[in-house]
Amino acid sequence: MFEAVREVSLPLPRVGSGKVRELFDAGEGRLLLVATDRLSAFDVILDDPIPGRGVVLNRMSLFWFDFFRDVVPGAVLTADVEAMDLGVELSGETKA
Repeated sequence: MFEAVREVSLPLPRVGSGKVRELFDAGEGRLLLVATDRLSAFDVILDDPIPGRGVVLNRMSLFWFDFFRDVVPGAVLTADVEAMDLGVELSGETKA
């Protein structure tokens, strides 16, 4: 098992931070949404994150964006970090 991801620090401008997700400016009008392992209940972030929760949240979101792609237009460009041209090197990051 791997260690829980509580905080995300990237060499990109942070434009938002929620209870569970972090939002970064990826340039060229794109946003990078990162799900952490933080857990919230009743709008409170709980002390103990769940390792791997962010990976599950990302995969569930990708499933539903794909499932409804012919019904509702989505905004997902890619979930493949290797395919993202962010202009910065991402190393040591948790990947789905």
